[in-house]
Amino acid sequence: MSKNIMDSGDIIAANLTRLIAEKDTNNRAVADSAGLNPTGVRDIITRKVKNPTFATLIKIAEVLGVSIEDVIGGSARSLTRHMIAVAGRVGAGALVPLMDSYAKGDGLFHVVCPPQLNPHGIVAVQVEGDSMSPMYQPGHVLFYSRATHEGILSEDVGLPCVVEDQNGMAWVKQVKRGTEPGLFHLISLNPNSESAWDQRIRWASRVLLALPENMAGIE
Repeated sequence: MSKNIMDSGDIIAANLTRLIAEKDTNNRAVADSAGLNPTGVRDIITRKVKNPTFATLIKIAEVLGVSIEDVIGGSARSLTRHMIAVAGRVGAGALVPLMDSYAKGDGLFHVVCPPQLNPHGIVAVQVEGDSMSPMYQPGHVLFYSRATHEGILSEDVGLPCVVEDQNGMAWVKQVKRGTEPGLFHLISLNPNSESAWDQRIRWASRVLLALPENMAGIE
């Protein structure tokens, strides 16, 4: 975790402590009104939650009747730069519809952008199913970037990719060329799982990085 994110958390904790006192309320009341668990605000202030999501901080600001800038101070840029919304789940044997209905910046949950990646254009999804085991296990968070909105880049063929098939289902599979132009084999790495042959796809993008659920900095 970068020092900038930790510093941002200290600023937020100090601002929340001051704002809650000024509003003559308490941590539990603010958490309840913001729809958080009872210790949600206290956990941010005590740094038990080191990287609160931007969406959570907006809810708290609304409850306190202040701007988001009042809550995060000068840390807004680093927070938005380092947090990535997990847009949905991808099937690794499970049948998972592509989820793209969240408001911009929102998702199933948020993760800290790994330092190896430039957060610009990065999308995160979570694996459901075990057809790509042992490479990707259920719960793994995958990071990718949509290099194309249709088809697949030639350099991504043969690699594990996040894929949307023609039925709107989202997968993580090794993508290989099919027996005819425009068709692709979606390969499962788990020998006990089925692969899909000669499939039409809407798009596919290579997986840039995968992290186990307990290492992904989930908030």
